[in-house]
Amino acid sequence: MQLSFSTAIATLAAVFAVAAPAAAQFCSEATRFGVVNVSPTTLSPGDTFTVTANFTCSAQYGINPQYIDYYIEVPVNNNGHEPPILLARRTLDASSATPLLDQFTTQLPYATYFNSTYVVMLDTTYPVTGTDGSSYSVVGGVEIPITIL
Repeated sequence: MQLSFSTAIATLAAVFAVAAPAAAQFCSEATRFGVVNVSPTTLSPGDTFTVTANFTCSAQYGINPQYIDYYIEVPVNNNGHEPPILLARRTLDASSATPLLDQFTTQLPYATYFNSTYVVMLDTTYPVTGTDGSSYSVVGGVEIPITIL
């Protein structure tokens, strides 16, 4: 069998076509709503901290955020006296140099904190197409633990 240049190109194109969807496999299912990081992670009321969210894996799963909400929450055993605290509601800037990243600096609110475990929760609101072709919004989220002293 003689391998021609056009056959080699066609074979490479087929390999790349099969390999392209595999890129999404490097993103775990848990990252489909984004990846959130907080720095520093040990805070006291009034401390300034930076929140960074990366939506690269979200894009690979076809999730394009409409709204991005950041909260401080008690994830388990909430005694009912600790409603989520909204840190920010944001949208991605498609015109930025890094359109799949969101970053901001904020101050930990002077709220009443209890001896509990806290997380910064990232809720990603994104559109999906309904069975009739219309669009509606759904929400998914990820969290990162923080310590509040």
